[in-house]
Amino acid sequence: MAAREILTVAEMTAGDKAAIAAGTPGTQLMERAGRAVTQAILERFSPRRTVVLCGPGNNGGDGYVVARMLAEHGWDVSVQVAAPPKSADAIAAAARWTGPVGLLNAAAANAELVVDAIFGAGLDRPLTAEIQRLARASERWAHKVVAVDTPSGLSGDTGRKVGEECFHAALTVTFHRRKPGHVLQPGLSYCGEVAVADIGLGETPAQLWENTPDLWLARFPWPAVNAHKHARGRMIVVSGEPWSTGAARLAARSGLRVGAGLVTLLSPPEALRVNAAHLEAVMLKPFETELELEAAASDAEAVVIGPAAGVNEATLGNVLGLARTGAALVLDADALTVFRNDPGELFSALDRDDVLTPHVGEFERIFPGMLKAAPERISAARSAARRAQATVLLKGPDTVVASPDGRAAVNLNGTPWLATAGSGDVLAGLIGGLIAQGMESFEAACAGAWIHAQAGAAVGPGLISEDLPGKVPEVLKDLWERGV
Repeated sequence: MAAREILTVAEMTAGDKAAIAAGTPGTQLMERAGRAVTQAILERFSPRRTVVLCGPGNNGGDGYVVARMLAEHGWDVSVQVAAPPKSADAIAAAARWTGPVGLLNAAAANAELVVDAIFGAGLDRPLTAEIQRLARASERWAHKVVAVDTPSGLSGDTGRKVGEECFHAALTVTFHRRKPGHVLQPGLSYCGEVAVADIGLGETPAQLWENTPDLWLARFPWPAVNAHKHARGRMIVVSGEPWSTGAARLAARSGLRVGAGLVTLLSPPEALRVNAAHLEAVMLKPFETELELEAAASDAEAVVIGPAAGVNEATLGNVLGLARTGAALVLDADALTVFRNDPGELFSALDRDDVLTPHVGEFERIFPGMLKAAPERISAARSAARRAQATVLLKGPDTVVASPDGRAAVNLNGTPWLATAGSGDVLAGLIGGLIAQGMESFEAACAGAWIHAQAGAAVGPGLISEDLPGKVPEVLKDLWERGV
């Protein structure tokens, strides 16, 4: 399959208009959308007493189609109207519904299934008081709500509430492509399961994608038949002081697990003994000064620095020294925070092969105010990538990866089990290991984030970060079997 784009509301509207201009009537698109929602309901629910809530626009028109089609399957269906249909297509769809119709009211909560077709992704104003009351109450019975396109009250572009309230759903059926509101928090939580239905629209070029293997698997750096360790890339990880060495070892082990041929942990002399006691396939080498570190890393394809490195002048100098080597840098944690007083010094040393992997707090330290000023995380990550002229991976339950050329991807397989100390160190190592093998940095960051989340889900409850590298082979085997 081709990588699937994520479309803004404007891009989706343009796709609808293009299909209509090419000869597909709007009423036919509405029938296809209603049929897709109906099919999704039939696949998941047995016949039951159902209320369809219809708004005045095309989202409401989709709802009338759903009501008619469910009734044709023998379901007990009624319609509650938030406002009379206004668009020509919605008026036509409403005219074909011959079942019971009433005004929207709190009795909808008594239905066994509620279809929310009041407003879709393009909503630009808060819900009225009556709809807000129902939306607020829906949090208690979200398990029986199916939303058409987006839960009413949710912005399709930001994943945030347009006003004070938003419907909560167990299932959201959207059309053609996901919108940012389906993949960004809190919208991701409001939507429940998201099903994407094909309604026959044409290609819609975009620079934002779902981060799935379809985006990067064709360029994954599998070893050739005649591969040897030197051909599979050299990766360096910089260790912290004796009492802060575990994070770097997690990154090193992860880089080795994801396929880097040679991984070396560069360690301050006083930390050599503690590192040596825990290493096997990962090699170990001492360094004392920034220049020694630079020389030791000069032959590496990728370097990971930051995990428990220390927020001090030594780390700052080490980053700047490594930036002179030509190796791609994966900068995490302390290697970012150390530049909090002068982010420009960091950015001036970076190039487009480098990757920054901040969580929200670290992002704020080196890109102050950018996240708050942006409409959502995707825009913030893109702005940060342009500012740094490097790939930026903004961590979270809705991890965003952005390239300075405008490409961006959002992770859809996040898992809460990764919310534990050391998880980010593993992610940095995975990305570094993929870059060391020749994978382009943006795609390596996307692949690393996806593999990281899959490994986390495979471990599940009770996960600690030490579990993650050992789950990587299982994930890689699945990817290998997909690609052959």
